[in-house]
Amino acid sequence: MASRRVGRYSAPQINPNQLELAVSPVIRAFCVTLFFLVLGVDAARAEDAPTPPAAVLNPDISVEELTLRLVPLTRDELAATADAWLDIMRERTQAVVDAELAARGAAGETAAALRAQADGLVAERDRLFRNFVAVVNGWEQKGGDADAIAALRAYRTAIVVEETRTADVETLTRRALAWATSREGGVRLAIDAAVVVAALLAAVIVARLVRRGARRTFGRIPNLSKLLQAFLAMAVYWVVLAVGLMVALSAIGVDISPVFALFGGAAFILAFALQDTLGNLAAGLMIMINRPFDEGDFVDIGGTAGVVKAVSIVATTVTTPDNQVIVIPNASVWGSIITNVTTSPTRRVDLTFGISYGDSIEQAQEVLEAVVSAHPLVLREPAPVIRVHALGDSSVDFIVRPWVNGGDYWTVYWDLTRQVKEAFDKAGISIPFPQRDVHMRVVGGQPADGVSPPTATVSAGPKPVPAHEPGVDD
Repeated sequence: MASRRVGRYSAPQINPNQLELAVSPVIRAFCVTLFFLVLGVDAARAEDAPTPPAAVLNPDISVEELTLRLVPLTRDELAATADAWLDIMRERTQAVVDAELAARGAAGETAAALRAQADGLVAERDRLFRNFVAVVNGWEQKGGDADAIAALRAYRTAIVVEETRTADVETLTRRALAWATSREGGVRLAIDAAVVVAALLAAVIVARLVRRGARRTFGRIPNLSKLLQAFLAMAVYWVVLAVGLMVALSAIGVDISPVFALFGGAAFILAFALQDTLGNLAAGLMIMINRPFDEGDFVDIGGTAGVVKAVSIVATTVTTPDNQVIVIPNASVWGSIITNVTTSPTRRVDLTFGISYGDSIEQAQEVLEAVVSAHPLVLREPAPVIRVHALGDSSVDFIVRPWVNGGDYWTVYWDLTRQVKEAFDKAGISIPFPQRDVHMRVVGGQPADGVSPPTATVSAGPKPVPAHEPGVDD
């Protein structure tokens, strides 16, 4: 090997061919080593990859058994199981496609036999698709890859849609009839529907029995209004009904977890759409809890008076004395002044009677006391109050305030009004009415056209009062 002298030192001359021969074995050895390292990593990964149990990969397994066997599997095991079932579904779908193509290329009895064979393969493939869906759902519940799960579901949907689009009417009709009569198809759906209907009927019966028992239980609780009792009993009824519905859906294999998420989203939307209704609901709960009135009470709500017939979670129904039914939103009820007439067992009847200034106050007092004390519905305790109350423009006013039971209020009110008038008439005591003196001035000393001379009088009490006296205001 020649060398080239540089300064005091000499550098060897390297032949390119010799360099290639020297380096090539090194590169080859490095590449071989790297190759075996990669193979070792892949092998290690393959060894570390979970292997699903053989039982869950059996195509003959039922969906019920498969669902139970998937419970103990981990997320990684379920991912491997999903991949394995994807291969199974691909193979079965390929078999269906081959049978369809063979049937289309044949004629006569051969074509009919091939179509029947294809229909059988489709029915079997559909049964396996239910297992495939169960595996994918189990993987999703344990936190599987969302994109991979979406891809698996899209694979199944694309197969079903494409086969339906490309099939003719005869094939679709034949498969629909086969599905309707198969145990895994229409028969299973009919059984599930019957189970749901029976479960709902049973839930309704049980809910009614529970509501009846709840009403009796709530009725024994002191200080619990009838309105709140009815509300709680109705709440118990709907809770039992909802539990029965969820049990029925679970019995036929329906996953009710998304239902709760659906209810949550719907409730969030309805909260904005039904703000006024929710306000009535909150007011109804406040009415039931605070109990300003109860069913059967006579109340005055913001100027509307009547008997409370019912209170729901959104409105209060009141029947007026003339039998009108008025429905008032609970928000308006809770925001108004509420006067409950029947809360207390007794009520005071407030009456006012006037006598003339010329009548005896002592005599009128005795007559009023005699009339009030003689009425059988007037309570002795508290004692009635009968006093001179005011000196009016044309009368001396007495107040008469007896106490009665709540149900006797109007009877006593009307009776005393009539009896006092009759007693005053017998005693010669007058009840004056408002009187007014009218003074007429004659213009020019002669009455105006159409005006009679001022000789008429205006009755203003027990005695007539002259309307005009000569020499006064002339």
